[in-house]
Amino acid sequence: MRIMALDYGDARTGIAVSDAMGILAGDAWTVHEPNTLKVAEIIAEEVKTRGVEKLVVGYPRNMDGTAGARAEKCAAFGELLREKTGLEVIMWDERRTTVDAHRILSDNNRRGKKRKNTVDAVAATLILEGYLNSIS
Repeated sequence: MRIMALDYGDARTGIAVSDAMGILAGDAWTVHEPNTLKVAEIIAEEVKTRGVEKLVVGYPRNMDGTAGARAEKCAAFGELLREKTGLEVIMWDERRTTVDAHRILSDNNRRGKKRKNTVDAVAATLILEGYLNSIS
């Protein structure tokens, strides 16, 4: 089963897709689009093209476990994706994924614009890896 993970943001959304067996993270990229409806349409098209069967959306809880405004936006985006794709949408606790993505990129000498253009894709990959590890 191919699974797609998303790190949804106001200006950029990171996307990562598993292999066909749903075991390993594969392709990852960033969509630079601030319009939520357009992002959902892009994702719905990618779902069809890539044969995705499940979506995992990063759910940014606060460090104390509560859900803030950002988490509510992500939950609403998850509902929109469910409507657009008809797929199951898993909301995945993504605390620290962006921090970890920045660290990974920094450790690999990715700075400035290079980092800004890839951090969301790396965060989506971390979300996907976390989910895949939980089901294996």
